[in-house]
Amino acid sequence: MNNLVALIATFALALAWLRTNDFAAHHGWVSRLVSRKIIHIGTGPIFVLCWLLFNNDPAARFMAALVPLGITTQFLLVGTGIMKDPAAVKAMSRTGDRREILRGPLFYGIAFVILTILFWRDSAIGIVALMIMCGGDGLADMMGKRFGTSNLPWSSRKTWAGSIAMFAGGWVLAVAVIAIYIVFQGMPGPLAQFLPKVTLIALVATAIESLPAEDIDNITVPAVSVLLGLLIF
Repeated sequence: MNNLVALIATFALALAWLRTNDFAAHHGWVSRLVSRKIIHIGTGPIFVLCWLLFNNDPAARFMAALVPLGITTQFLLVGTGIMKDPAAVKAMSRTGDRREILRGPLFYGIAFVILTILFWRDSAIGIVALMIMCGGDGLADMMGKRFGTSNLPWSSRKTWAGSIAMFAGGWVLAVAVIAIYIVFQGMPGPLAQFLPKVTLIALVATAIESLPAEDIDNITVPAVSVLLGLLIF
């Protein structure tokens, strides 16, 4: 596929997803928490699956990285107040403070830019790291707040329910995307060979996410996942 067409299609899909959630949150159809996590969970898989639209030109990964770079730049402008976007602030912040976008959402975008360029479709490492961040970390907070009744001994603001959701969500999303890549991209299979590695990475990432740290999971989770992936893939 022509990479310019692929870039436009990827931008269109990503922006449509973001603006739909911004609109829903702005009109009170979903809560801030739900909107933030829907964006967190869904944006990554949409983007990574759009990599399949690009051809094998060496510049393709850099063109694809323009999508998270552009969206991350928007986060930066909105978070600093240079750009006014009340709908985005309501959708991506916990309390309505625009400066919150300069933490989790900004780190999320930066992780996608870096891992797209470093790993692209050449390795499952980047895909696994990004999907664990999206599916795992995104689901952990939402499920922990809704179903968490027992806190972790080492982290009073984290729950067992959240950690279980972190592991399960990250594992399922990572395995699902790898399966799609095996079918459509020709990633070396079988899928079974990836399962022990994804399981180990998801477990370690879950342990890292459970630590009593605020707003840096979008840095620590993909970073640890990549380091472990480099050792076992």
